[in-house]
Amino acid sequence: MMSTILVIDDSKTARQQVIEILQQNSLFKFYFEAADGIEGFKMALNKPIDLIICDVEMPGMDGFKFLHMLGSREELLDTPVIMVTGREEADAKIRGLEQGASDYVTKPYDPRELLARVKVQLKIKSLQDKLKQSNQMLLELSHTDPLTGLNNRRSMMESLDKEFERSTRTKTPLSLLMLDIDHFKRINDNFGHQQGDTVLQVLASLLKEHLRPYDLAARFGGEEFSLILPETNEKDAGMVAERIRQSIQELELDNLPTDFRMTASIGLATSPNEAMATPDDLIREADYALYNAKRRGRNRVERMETKPAD
Repeated sequence: MMSTILVIDDSKTARQQVIEILQQNSLFKFYFEAADGIEGFKMALNKPIDLIICDVEMPGMDGFKFLHMLGSREELLDTPVIMVTGREEADAKIRGLEQGASDYVTKPYDPRELLARVKVQLKIKSLQDKLKQSNQMLLELSHTDPLTGLNNRRSMMESLDKEFERSTRTKTPLSLLMLDIDHFKRINDNFGHQQGDTVLQVLASLLKEHLRPYDLAARFGGEEFSLILPETNEKDAGMVAERIRQSIQELELDNLPTDFRMTASIGLATSPNEAMATPDDLIREADYALYNAKRRGRNRVERMETKPAD
């Protein structure tokens, strides 16, 4: 088991007693010690800790203050803490549990009881970690297009809302590219839908290569893609769009005739602009520019026809 435990007690003898019991049962791979709450808190911040055993009565920062400090850090909220006390008073135990302790053991404790309580907390921690991982995967799936691995339309709209608000508030430019593969239906009809899916995946990889870490590429629908370019004016966005267009034209696709060349049409819109009051307006302008790119011959970049604000 790759778990890590932190034992906090002002008595080195007490710390070693706990560690020896746990080592005999191979419950943890790494064992850390701290002589008081302050040292323990710093260690918890700097090391991945799966479980903490903490004495209540310590000089300086006692166990209750340690729990309070632990609760002030979001990244440590889910770390289970077993409190150790030499007192049987119910009030002390209730106070600790209310402040975030997961369990209590009383000195002198039975090694079997300590082991049992540690195993329970480790099991709960493992289940919590698996639940977090599953929730994260579900979140990623809900924001990702399964075929291309890009953001899906829903995620793109959420991001565009935030970037549009930021652009309006800070008066910084925001550009949106709408890209559509030319004659994509012919690819499906002539080479099959499986090859069509491969083309979409290859294009998605190409788009990722051309974007900065804070840009966003999404599959808007079918063979249409959108690219959000924060802090990018019309001129710079046009240069990005042209590089992407040329790269698409130069792609060599496996399992397709050597003379086959894929092309794409791109529409570009930039805010702030007096004609745009909402993110939907930005999409409308970029989509209309894309329509013009197709109407004027395809395999080209067209800008919105209303001039962006200075």
